[in-house]
This record gives sequence, structure tokens and C-alpha cells, in this order.
Amino acid sequence: MHNLDMTKSLLIAGGGIAGMAAGFAAARAGWRVNVFERAAAFSEVGAGIQLGPNVTRILQNWGLADALHQVAAFPSGLHARNMQTGEVLATLPVRDAESTYGAPYVTIHRADLHDLLLRAAHAQGVSVHGGAAVQAATCTADEAVFDVLENNQPQRYTADAAVAADGVWSPLRQQLLGDGLPAFTGHIAYRALVAQADLPTHLRIHDIHVWMGPDAHVVSYPVRGGEWLNVVCLAEGRLLDQDANSLQALQAWNAQKSEAQTRVELRRALQGACTALTELIEACSDWRLWPLCGRPAMRGPQEHVQGRIALLGDAAHPMLPYLAQGAGMAVEDAAVLGDQLSVASGGGDVPTCLQQFAQARWQRNARVQQRAIRNGNIFHAQGPVRFARNMGLRMLGARLMDVPWLYGYNAGKL
Repeated sequence: MHNLDMTKSLLIAGGGIAGMAAGFAAARAGWRVNVFERAAAFSEVGAGIQLGPNVTRILQNWGLADALHQVAAFPSGLHARNMQTGEVLATLPVRDAESTYGAPYVTIHRADLHDLLLRAAHAQGVSVHGGAAVQAATCTADEAVFDVLENNQPQRYTADAAVAADGVWSPLRQQLLGDGLPAFTGHIAYRALVAQADLPTHLRIHDIHVWMGPDAHVVSYPVRGGEWLNVVCLAEGRLLDQDANSLQALQAWNAQKSEAQTRVELRRALQGACTALTELIEACSDWRLWPLCGRPAMRGPQEHVQGRIALLGDAAHPMLPYLAQGAGMAVEDAAVLGDQLSVASGGGDVPTCLQQFAQARWQRNARVQQRAIRNGNIFHAQGPVRFARNMGLRMLGARLMDVPWLYGYNAGKL
């Protein structure tokens, strides 16, 4: 039994972006933090992510702006395009995010954001345990309890509160809420990273491009200071039948098929695409597959907090990537949790503070989840809906693409 007896202590299951952000925020709030990660080595797989000003504002408030500048790319525009013709239907000048919202819009490799948060957490005194699988999370009126298999040895930890940040397939959510496993959404992402220097000059991209077509779209944008290009094709119904019911296949964040098989599937998904997009897809290799699994939008604060245990990030609210806010909502969760833990450090009741966190977050997360689903339908539209979408973008442009309620949100006060 490990009783982590300092002023206030927090246990976190999951050392990904949500877990590391929560650990850093809690440590800033004066809490002693232990993070448990199942994998032996702390790393983040995946490719690129977009961070709107609602997220970079938090990183600035946390004193991480300089670290972000060293690894992120700062695109000028987000261009919505017709996949078949290549026409730019509208452009959101994301370079104006700084002047409009007080923080930049950036694109970044997941691993770079994770490393930034991991370093910050270490510097803030967070204790990180690799090779430590949290097997059970329970709580009493007075404490939260983790049963951990750490280096193949069973350990028990107690603390004032705990966080489940163990991802979309969260075993702890199953224990706490018992609401079943996530479901395959019928969407699959094909992801590739390519060095800009390896591309012909006319294919090098320094802005964000969203190519919209029937039942599929492609997003491309720079990462790693602009030296690499992240390319993602999101298509509907492209998972092979024998894979669809395999839990292992659906959990594989970094699965691969043969190069030839993947190219056949991509060509089928992007049939009729314009030359520029076809050339870009053909120039990429080493494609990784990511079946998108999810849950219904959050239905209440109980999906964020059970007693002294909070659920954060994908464990609480997995979302389709069509609003580019999955990682962003995890960082927002962490910032708001940090504020409430700071109140608890000053003598506030821990369960009450966690309920305040849940009340502050669940409706916003549900709104983002719902908007992401809606965006997917719009991106992949056919027929009259597609015609109306294109006309609306041509006429209203940036006004239709800007999302003030999303980007203007101020999550953390600390």
C-alpha cells in the first residue's frame, strides 16, 4: 500500500496527451501527482493534429509558448476545396487567430505535443511510472484507490483523487460507468507522413487543405516546423468485413495493410479526385490505418466524474476528427480540472470540486462531439447537400468556417 501523503495527491491512469496535460495542471495547482502508463516507454503514436487558439491559449498560460514555437508549424490559411475539381471554395485565414482570439492556430505532430507536455510535467515534479497498468480504480468517501500491476508486481496506491485518462478503450470507464465498449463508426483514417524535401516543389504544402468529396475527404498540413507534411484520408465503410468485428483490429491505432492493398483502397475512396490531390496521395507511402471508434455525445456530468475519480479526454468523450478538437478538448479538460484542484488545495472539498469540473465541461464536450459528427456529414455530402455546401462556402467564406464559440473559449484561469 502506497499512501501518497502530501497536502493533496492525485493518481492518473494513462500517460498520453490527456494524462500528461492533467498531471502538469494538477502539479501547478500544488498537488502531488503520480501518472501510470501501461507502456514501458512514454511515447505518443499517430501523426499530426491541429490546435486552435482555444488550446494554444492554455499552453501560453502554462508558460509553454516557447516550447510550442520550437516544434509546431504556423499555417496562414485553412482552405476548403472541392476534391474533384481542386477549386478552393473558401479560406479561413488562421494566421489571424492571434489578433482575433489572442492565441495562434498551429499544426503539430502528436509526438511533439506529447513530448512537450511530458517534459513540462517532469519539470513540475510529476512522478511518471512506465510499465504500470492500472487494473482497478475505486473510491471511498475519503480517498481514491488504484490497483496497479507495476513491473509485474501488484501495487495499491491511495490518494485524494484520481483521473482515468486511459483512452477511447478505457477499461476504467467500463468499471466506473459500465456503459459498454465504443462502437466502430464506419469511418477509417489512412494516415501518412512525408518529408517536404522528398516532394516535388508543387506538392509542398505550408497551409491546411481540406479536400471534400463523396463519402471521403483528405486533410493535409505541415508539422515539425513545416519540414514534414501530414496527410490523412478519411473514408466511410472501408474497413474489411473480417476486421470490423475484431476488437484487436479496431484498437490498433497504427495498423498497416500491404502497400498495394492500401493503395487500392485509397484509389477507390478518392475516385475522380483532381490531379493535384491524386499526385499528393501517390507521393506518400507507409500509410497507417486508424479505424475510428466512438460513443454517443456526453449525456451528463456523471460521464466525467464518479465520486473522487474524473474521466478526461477520450475516456470521457471520444470524438470524430472532423472538428480537429480531440486533443484540444483533452487539454481543455486538464486546464479546468487544474483550476478546480487549485480550489481544493485552498481547502475546498475534493468531490465538490470534481463535480464543478464535470458541470463546467460536459456540455461543451458534448457540443464538440455533435459538431464533429455534423461536419463529417457535411464534408462527405453528395447531391443537393453538397451543392448547398459549396455555394455557402463560396458566398460566406471565412464567416462560415470560423467557429467563435469554439476558438474564443477560455478554459483555464490559472
